[in-house]
Amino acid sequence: MNWHISDAQNLATIDYEIGDHGHSPAQYEILRRVIYATGDCEYLNLLHFSPRVLTIGAAALASRTTILVDVPMVQVGIVPTLQKTFANPVYCATQSITRPQKERTEEAWGIFNLAHRYPDGIFVIGHGQTALDALMELVVAQRIQPALVIATATNFGDRQDVELNLQEANIPHIIVQGRKGGAEVAVAIITALVDLAWQAYEQRAHLN
Repeated sequence: MNWHISDAQNLATIDYEIGDHGHSPAQYEILRRVIYATGDCEYLNLLHFSPRVLTIGAAALASRTTILVDVPMVQVGIVPTLQKTFANPVYCATQSITRPQKERTEEAWGIFNLAHRYPDGIFVIGHGQTALDALMELVVAQRIQPALVIATATNFGDRQDVELNLQEANIPHIIVQGRKGGAEVAVAIITALVDLAWQAYEQRAHLN
């Protein structure tokens, strides 16, 4: 991300307001990006990281794993960062439907189809709860094994089942607990993770 002096000032304000916290430096970098994007410090306690998810996610990005998203807003938000770094392919669910469908929403059908084509991809569900439901249906049935799942779709129901199913399937994940979320949160998470992974990649390249 190209930072301006005003960005640095705003991030410093976030750091001051947050104060001490129990997150690792990498986790906190993602959290502060989300807080900066939303203006909501509550995300400090709403984002859940599965064990080693940042290391695993960075490795998947560095190996140029295909990224599947649910809506164009997420795709548009992450492509510029990817173009400057790992250049992972990005496919959007709503652009993968070839004919009208009635049984599912457009986002759900798109994710369902993309998941069959890229069962080990990185899935970023930022908007559509129905897309997340379709993804979890395949996870529970053990028909796919995503490299990483980022789930921030706004949800007024219980998201504990999603987290439990991802844990049981041993799928690395970053999810928003509670009702809040949205596409901008997903974009902030994945772009921060890309930046962190790219920094590590360049450091290793210089050492070699």
